Amino acid sequence: RPTGAALPILRRAAGFFRPYRGRLAAIGAAILASSLLGLANPYLLKLLIDEAIPRRDIGLLALYAGAMLVIPVINGAIGLGQAWLTAAVGQFVMRDLRNALFVHVQSMPLRFFAETRTGEIQSRLTNDVSGVQSVVSEAAANFASSVAVVLSTLVAMTLIDWRLTAVSLSVAPLFLFLTARASAARRKASAEVQAALADLTSIAEEHLSVGGALLAKSFGRSAEGATRFSRRSADLALLQLRQALTGRRVGVVVQVVFSGIPALVYFAAGSLAVAGAPDAPTIGDIVAFTTLQSRLFFPLASLLGLQVEIGGSLALFERIFAYLDLVPEIVDAPNAITLTRADVRGQIAVREVSFRYPQPPEGQGEQRRDAFGLSGISFTAEPGSLTALVGPSGSGKSTILSLIPRFWDANAGAVQLDGVDVRGIKLRSLGEMIGVVTQETHLLHASIRDNLLYARPEASDAQILAALEGASLAERIEELPQGLDTVVGERGYKLSGGERQRLAIARVLLKDPPILLLDEATSALDSVSERHVQQALERAMAGRTTIAVAHRLSTVA
Repeated sequence: RPTGAALPILRRAAGFFRPYRGRLAAIGAAILASSLLGLANPYLLKLLIDEAIPRRDIGLLALYAGAMLVIPVINGAIGLGQAWLTAAVGQFVMRDLRNALFVHVQSMPLRFFAETRTGEIQSRLTNDVSGVQSVVSEAAANFASSVAVVLSTLVAMTLIDWRLTAVSLSVAPLFLFLTARASAARRKASAEVQAALADLTSIAEEHLSVGGALLAKSFGRSAEGATRFSRRSADLALLQLRQALTGRRVGVVVQVVFSGIPALVYFAAGSLAVAGAPDAPTIGDIVAFTTLQSRLFFPLASLLGLQVEIGGSLALFERIFAYLDLVPEIVDAPNAITLTRADVRGQIAVREVSFRYPQPPEGQGEQRRDAFGLSGISFTAEPGSLTALVGPSGSGKSTILSLIPRFWDANAGAVQLDGVDVRGIKLRSLGEMIGVVTQETHLLHASIRDNLLYARPEASDAQILAALEGASLAERIEELPQGLDTVVGERGYKLSGGERQRLAIARVLLKDPPILLLDEATSALDSVSERHVQQALERAMAGRTTIAVAHRLSTVA
């Protein structure tokens, strides 16, 4: 039976099944019909032995035997339909769970992604969700089916002989005790396995990405990375072995006891017959009872095994729900407005803005000495103008830029767009009004065309080519054998640094926002690439409010 701590988790997991109540009702009806039909053959066997054979009635014998042949065929057809419905519901629930987790994680602020390893996030989305798939897809239906079979079989056994039924169930308390202990152990082992799996995924992501591989090769540390992965992989193997063996001893005990219970039943029935009890079971009763008994033990063993399996899956559901319970810090205000391109003039006003990055919990990281990263900052960028923020690293230039599209929210003061506090504008609408070009350009592992369409999915080829022209990249694209269909590789590593930057500028041009934010967009380029990018930026800035961050005044000039 689920503990008090487990019940809320199970109720929450059950909530993902609610949209499929109709299918679940059909599965329940199929399970009930199948369990009731399963009682027919033992009862027919009793009638065949106690009535048809003693009467030497060949017609009655043929009727009972024929029914015993037809009923399994009908039951098999019902079981096939139930299996299809169960698999469909399970896959739909898994889809909903994955989607809910992905959408929720996407809504988290930048701080979450800065403080959490990418591999850890990926592990929650893939490994943890996959870990509960068997429970979601099969366990619920198996549980319902096993309960229906056990209850209906117990009723039938009791109707035949309640004394033999009591003998059969005498060992049930022992099973429940052993299974509860095994379930708790499985839950703990599953949590440890998933934590190790997340760590292993993070190590693989760090070392096998393009940047990680380049770092390892640059410093000759590939062997050390392999050793680190190998050690964690060995730890995972031991944890998974322990998880696999957890509960197996209970299974062995159950199997041994189940094998011995029929002997107890034969002894009890024989004792009643030898004692001459008038209500002693007949031979047909004993055969039917033992047939039902064998039908009882398999689903009962399945229920005990399911309890252990569900106990292990609770740890995975806890990890998944821990992410779903994270509260997004930056959300739309209740009365937030939606902007259109025609509404925006592009004035950005920073009014007495102060901001500090969140401090890590005590004991979990170094506390920042400076109370505020920004304190009382004010300036106004007029529509269509270029405003430059120049200063050394760590002076807060990029932080100011991040407050405009609400990557972070100011602790005091306000950032306004055309006189409206950005916290009063819907996030999606605000994002559509702002284009960002950073020093670290992020490109999808896809074609040039797909990378550009990310900004404007409905754009035509003519609009794409116009954006490439504006970014001084059209001629270079024409030189490529596959043109716009050229795959840029992981993070765009098939392109040069200048080409990546110009592709990022082309993406912004295709988006056509009224506001442009440039964060050291040319600092990592050689002089030739920088010249090309600056030419592209001049076109991009035309008619837009631009705020640029730079280390040197010469860059701005």
